[in-house]
Amino acid sequence: MSITPAFEIGLWNAWIFMVCFLLPPIISILVGKGKATSKRLNVSVPIKHEKLLNVISTAIMVAGIIYSIFLPLQLGKVWFFIGLIIFLIAFVISLSATFFVRTTPIGKPFTKGPYRYSRHPYYVAQTLIFLSIAIASVSWVFLMLTVIMGIFHLIFAPAEEQYCLKRYGKDYKEYMKRTPRWIGIPKSEKSD
Repeated sequence: MSITPAFEIGLWNAWIFMVCFLLPPIISILVGKGKATSKRLNVSVPIKHEKLLNVISTAIMVAGIIYSIFLPLQLGKVWFFIGLIIFLIAFVISLSATFFVRTTPIGKPFTKGPYRYSRHPYYVAQTLIFLSIAIASVSWVFLMLTVIMGIFHLIFAPAEEQYCLKRYGKDYKEYMKRTPRWIGIPKSEKSD
């Protein structure tokens, strides 16, 4: 890792990871059931300074996408393989979360698939993707973007949960009792 950020255009750059990460939500929208998919994904969560936070969060994502075009992966080095493994785990989480969002009936909270292990699998996947790029390319810039994105996830997650509590009521409250916010072993669904 050098102090000067890597900046070279190449075929084997981090953009490959970013494209794969962006595919599941794009495919879901393109092959979605029209308004039904957008209703599931269109959530406005009231947060203090929401517009500013959304602009900054989007800017970080766009900066990550643009920088990934110029960021060479450290092919053949142990860092690349560690980053690749983390990326593949995150990609599976993202892909399965997309599937379960699409198959959950409108008006019901997402509780199956990766939502059994985390109330925010997209946030987990997104953070892991950024971390995998930082590791596979040995980039302090992407590591910094990962930390900033993680902080935004910590801010947005509780607000989304409050929104879901209002929207889904008792169902979501029960789901919160048995499912950790981030990653963990799901609690037993048996009731005493």
